[in-house]
Amino acid sequence: MGKVLVVTKVLPTSIDVDLNLLYEEIKRRLPENIELRGSRIEDIAYGLKALKLNFVIPDNLEGGTTKIEEFLSSIEGVEHAEVEFISLVRE
Repeated sequence: MGKVLVVTKVLPTSIDVDLNLLYEEIKRRLPENIELRGSRIEDIAYGLKALKLNFVIPDNLEGGTTKIEEFLSSIEGVEHAEVEFISLVRE
């Protein structure tokens, strides 16, 4: 079974959302079979910042990247989540 790196951009509902707390909530609620392997905060515009997250998932994960987008969108404080990049991981 192979693994896939999925880079996502998470936009908060407002500039008042603490992205560090949002990150901790995402980590706490992470579904089984999805690993969080990195994060950073990226400036967007006018004080708005996005949370960039790197996930590693099995290449046969049911629902694929849609499962990640749905999971992220279900968390309070998340306005929108989208996959920006996908690549196979060689281990």
